[in-house]
Amino acid sequence: MNAIELLDIISSGETSKVQFKQEMDDDKFAAEMIAMSNSKGGVILVGVKDKTGEVMGLTYEQLQSYNNRLANIANDKIKPQIFISTEVVKITSETGENKILVVYVDEGVNKPYKDNSGTIWVKQGSDKRKLIDNSEIMRLFQQSSNLFADEMEVYDTTIDDIDERLFADYFKKEFKVSYQEKGLTYEEALRAKRVLRNDKVSLAGLLFFGKDPQNIKPAFTIKIVSFFGNDIAGNSYRNKPEDLKGTIPELFKQSMNFLRSNLHHTQQRQEFNSVGILEISEIVLTELLQNALIHRDYFKNAPIKIIIFDNRVEIVSPGKLPNSLTIDDIKYGNTVIRNNQIAMFSSHTMPYSGLGSGIKRAVAQQPDIELINDIAGEQFIVKIPRAQQA
Repeated sequence: MNAIELLDIISSGETSKVQFKQEMDDDKFAAEMIAMSNSKGGVILVGVKDKTGEVMGLTYEQLQSYNNRLANIANDKIKPQIFISTEVVKITSETGENKILVVYVDEGVNKPYKDNSGTIWVKQGSDKRKLIDNSEIMRLFQQSSNLFADEMEVYDTTIDDIDERLFADYFKKEFKVSYQEKGLTYEEALRAKRVLRNDKVSLAGLLFFGKDPQNIKPAFTIKIVSFFGNDIAGNSYRNKPEDLKGTIPELFKQSMNFLRSNLHHTQQRQEFNSVGILEISEIVLTELLQNALIHRDYFKNAPIKIIIFDNRVEIVSPGKLPNSLTIDDIKYGNTVIRNNQIAMFSSHTMPYSGLGSGIKRAVAQQPDIELINDIAGEQFIVKIPRAQQA
């Protein structure tokens, strides 16, 4: 970083990725580095007043002392330890030369990071806050691939919550023989497929083979509604808002039926009496709906939403894109599988390839699809334009 770049950063003020410190306080510095490691990383500028952005500079002795103390903080006051880099940037002004210590903190790969008392810090705008909510802590584990929501055991479930017929049908689809022909008991087969773990049903097992998944996880529904007009604040519906319930394959089928029955069918060079073609390609709807069901964040206790307006269809799934994925990444087929078990079960029960090409295929079919990674709202939104009817 050169002096001009540094001055430009300082002039923009503190943000979630830029912090000013006039001097060092080891415990406060540790908390700041933890918050950045648990969030998107950032830089700390030492020798700059944190409220005014006034450049104060550091002496040679301070620079030497602070560099040594930073190494000790990263090693001894942060668990697990983090790795930082530093550089000194000189700013020359009419009053002389000021030296600023720039501390680079990368986003961590082993979240959550905590201090010696076990406190987890995350960024909250330009400030930081303690993390105490269990679901947020679990999402930090998830970001580091240390924890997967779909593999977790669901509290207060037993083998009796599984529909044996559904599981048996699935097992035969995957292995081409029954679990009995494999020489397994029903319980052994459930454990082999990680549907049953420590005598409890995994979340993926419940969502695919549960007798009544929403009785145990009521938020994991799909909310459907079709509005007159184009405003979500409108109160005039074509159909009454409804919650779809069932296993993931059942939710997929019900949602596709809802879309088919509420979108227009048009004659596109077919014979007059032939069945019309759906105004939005079924390939697009299939891929985007599967994406919502399979790759949503199951740590978020919220439903998927399918909303039909006069000019568009919106599919809203809980959770922003994982692990620093961007919209461009997924458009070109780059993906991170957030729910491994759900993806695997889907590949044998739904038209899901598991190759990460679903969004790519949908965009190829309809290039005007709008993809929104809503970081603030922690949701992923797809807007599919509809052809305006005459």
